[in-house]
Order: sequence, then structure tokens, then C-alpha cells
Amino acid sequence: MTTSEPTIFERIIAREIPADIVHETDTVIAFRDIAPKAPVHLLVVPKTAQYRNVAELAAGDPGLLAEVVAVAQELAREHADGEFRLVFNTGPNAGQTVFHVHAHVLAGGLAEGTLAD
Repeated sequence: MTTSEPTIFERIIAREIPADIVHETDTVIAFRDIAPKAPVHLLVVPKTAQYRNVAELAAGDPGLLAEVVAVAQELAREHADGEFRLVFNTGPNAGQTVFHVHAHVLAGGLAEGTLAD
């Protein structure tokens, strides 16, 4: 088994790197994106590093995926008008740069065609 360096999200979860945390449970953490692409840009991250992308999460733990979506909806109600875009990037060619599954919650005056990185 090969060990790899912890992702930035694992380091945030472990409190090794500071983040503006807006929600946390035993299984999910949410915080503001440091390079926002919209007036509201939050990341919802499962605390487990077991899944690299949303397809793996859906296959491996659909209940946790449902929790990520429910947290995204709750955060959109709290931080915006309840309307939001939910983006999961899967793979480097789709813009995924951190290979620990996470959802981008984008809200607040999104223009047509705006995407998260």
C-alpha cells in the first residue's frame, strides 16, 4: 500500500490549515472557497478521504452523497436565497484539482455559464 500526502481538505478537517468553516457534522464539513467564483461559493466536503470523486461516492455511500446535497441546500438557504448551483468536478480534465470528493455550492447572482473550477 502506498501512502500519499494528505489533501488540503484532509488538512483542513484535521485543523492543520485554517478555513472559514460555516457548517460541520461528524461526517461533513463546509467552508468558504478561498478563490470564490460567485458571491456565495462554499465547499461541502465529506470528512472521509475514501472517495476521490462524486461517482465513487455515489457508488460507495449514497447516503453520504445525499447528506452532502442536503447540507448544500441548507447552506444555500442560510447564505443566499435558497437557489444554488451544485457542482462536482470529476477528473483533472473537468477541473478537479483536489482529489477528495467535494461539492461547490454557488449562489447569489450567478450569470449564465458561470462554472466552478
